[in-house]
Amino acid sequence: METRTGFVKAATLAAVPEGGMLAVDVGGLAVVVCNVAGEFYAVHDECTHECFPLSEGELEGHSLMCPLHGACFDVRSGEVLSPPAYEPVRTYEVRVEGEDVFIAGPTDD
Repeated sequence: METRTGFVKAATLAAVPEGGMLAVDVGGLAVVVCNVAGEFYAVHDECTHECFPLSEGELEGHSLMCPLHGACFDVRSGEVLSPPAYEPVRTYEVRVEGEDVFIAGPTDD
C-alpha cells in the first residue's frame, strides 16, 4: 500500500469513472470513493442508520443513498440529506496526484 505523508493510495482515476464510486480498504477501514463531475470524495462505507455498505447504494450528484432504507448523505460533508439516518457519515480528505487517488489515512479519533 503506497503512502504519501499521511495519505494512502486508494485507487486510480480510471477505477472510479465520473458519476461512479468504488469501495476500497484503506488501512483496514472501509471507504467509498466517489467521482462527482471529476471531483473526488471519500466517505466511510457504512450507513450510520443500519451499518449497511453505502457502496451498494446510488450516487446522484453529491448525494449518496443507502439502498437499505433510503438514507442519503452529502459526499462533500457527510451531512445527512434525508432520514432515517440522523448522524452524519465520516468523510476523508482526498488528493489526486497524477493518475492516483489518495485518501487521508485513518486516525484513532
